Amino acid sequence: MQRNKRQLTAFGVLVKKALIERRMTQVQLAEKVGTSNKYLNLILYGERSGEKYLASIAEELGLDLGEVKKIA
Repeated sequence: MQRNKRQLTAFGVLVKKALIERRMTQVQLAEKVGTSNKYLNLILYGERSGEKYLASIAEELGLDLGEVKKIA
């Protein structure tokens, strides 16, 4: 039996790229926005909306909040 591989959402891909550009880890981002790494991961894979954290994530990574809201 083959398991489906989880895939990042478009928002997740954007966040991962921004993390790499800023040489920041996902754990560091989670701490800065006030959530756990596990919950942030659920947001990036679309298993949670993370609406409460979108503005903080965008601010920490220097992303445009309007663009983030369009794809999140």
